[in-house]
Amino acid sequence: MTKAIKANVIGSSVLPGFETGTGDLFSVSSVFEKYNDFKYTVFPGFCDVHVHFREPGFSYKEDMKSGSLSASHGGYTAVCTMPNLSPVPDSIDNMKLQLDAIKKDATIKVYPYASITVGEKGEILSDMEGLAQYCVAFSDDGRGVQSDGMMREAMLKAKKLGKIIAAHCEVNDLLEGGYIHKGRYAEEHGHRGICSESEWKQIERDLQLVRETGCAYHVCHISAKESVELIRQAKKEGLDVTCETGPHYLVMDDSDLQEDGRFKMNPPLRDKEDRLALIEGIKDGTIDMIATDHAPHSAEEKSKGLEGSSFGIVGLETSFSVMYTNFVKTGEISLEKLIELMAINPRKRFGIPFDGSFTVWDLNKEFTVNSEEFLSKGRATPFTGAKLSGVCMLTVSGNKTVYEHQNI
Repeated sequence: MTKAIKANVIGSSVLPGFETGTGDLFSVSSVFEKYNDFKYTVFPGFCDVHVHFREPGFSYKEDMKSGSLSASHGGYTAVCTMPNLSPVPDSIDNMKLQLDAIKKDATIKVYPYASITVGEKGEILSDMEGLAQYCVAFSDDGRGVQSDGMMREAMLKAKKLGKIIAAHCEVNDLLEGGYIHKGRYAEEHGHRGICSESEWKQIERDLQLVRETGCAYHVCHISAKESVELIRQAKKEGLDVTCETGPHYLVMDDSDLQEDGRFKMNPPLRDKEDRLALIEGIKDGTIDMIATDHAPHSAEEKSKGLEGSSFGIVGLETSFSVMYTNFVKTGEISLEKLIELMAINPRKRFGIPFDGSFTVWDLNKEFTVNSEEFLSKGRATPFTGAKLSGVCMLTVSGNKTVYEHQNI
């Protein structure tokens, strides 16, 4: 049953197929201006190029059904799933296990990554040629490829196949057993820290390899000011480089840490200077997109404090509201800019088609984050208790309603 919704539409001039005037779904009186005069606002469905749905191998943390329901609750109609699974999608047979789960249970569009190396061990290239037709890009997310030669070989192969290398940048030799940022909080509370150099040093190496190979390169979840500057300069140089960051890195820093596993993620929350540099990177276009790195774990795995808990937080169901509340309502960025970051740029970069899917929001409605209300199996979020604006009322993917708020 279709609904007539009086709503403003954001994004109609940018994405083909997302136009006003489809009266059987919603009618529009004005586009872009005075959106707060309307009860609802319609956006193109959001796209997250960095999520973990944990199937196959770790379905107790999340599975294809719960992950896609969680995404639709956050307004997402397309996501890209990372390959740190069991088995790792490093061969066609292993990839088909995930493709079968997608076909069976996904309620939105799910585009899987294939791994760069066999088992994500960084020693032997995966069957990149065979996997190319099944994957959105290649990544060893969760681990940095340590060998310069292996990454060069992967980039040359990806270049030949017309695929992106999406890199988790981390130099293992610089980690020193750390689990939060190597900054004031770690020093004052006796924690082992992860230095920023462990991130930006590998980005620096990879950019040199991009210069040599001409590979299309994407940097996952940047968190450090040095990373922002390296990517800024690479873009000025004309390299085929993009990057993402997460809402938590833009809103929080290590001064917000608590002795709780819901504040533990990799890379970690860094210091205020890093956070401000990331915000500037959003504003000047250095950072291309927002990605949640939605990484659910069981309650037990996240109950062991900062040192003992697993790395990873959930984010699909709070991402837009966190960004809207902290950056659009405060005037830091425009609503149109946020939609570019969350819906348009991810699709353009990764070649993800837009099929007319959309999501409807009440931007004036406020709520307090309560992870027990999430559709994800994961509950660990640093935003628990935060008061946010913007509630998803409806998400339609492929002409099918995949989420509907009880009060729409």
